[in-house]
Amino acid sequence: QLQLVESGGGLVQPGGSLRLSCAASGVTLDYYAIGWFRQAPGKEREGVSCINSSGDITNYADSVKGRFTVSRDNAKKMVYLQMNSLKPDDTAIYYCAARNSLRCYYYGMDFWGKGTLVTVSS
Repeated sequence: QLQLVESGGGLVQPGGSLRLSCAASGVTLDYYAIGWFRQAPGKEREGVSCINSSGDITNYADSVKGRFTVSRDNAKKMVYLQMNSLKPDDTAIYYCAARNSLRCYYYGMDFWGKGTLVTVSS
């Protein structure tokens, strides 16, 4: 079993930055691709970014490309989402999720965290 815990959310002004962290425990993270998802009020959950198990391939939704950066440190069992130039539309609960796969996917995730709230407002 893999447990995931997100942190780093909060209130930030438009144009600001936040770094979300996803801490994994239970088993090694080496064989899991990690996805970041978000769900805004009244909207469906969407995939934001993902990173393959070795960390050398990443993917981003068009809405965050150029502003968000995903990274991971398998030795520390940590995955990060650096969010810059935040907009009010980025307001959502952000989740990290793991899939037992070498490649990056936005579906078929095996484990989920409980999420962290990001609010972008002046």
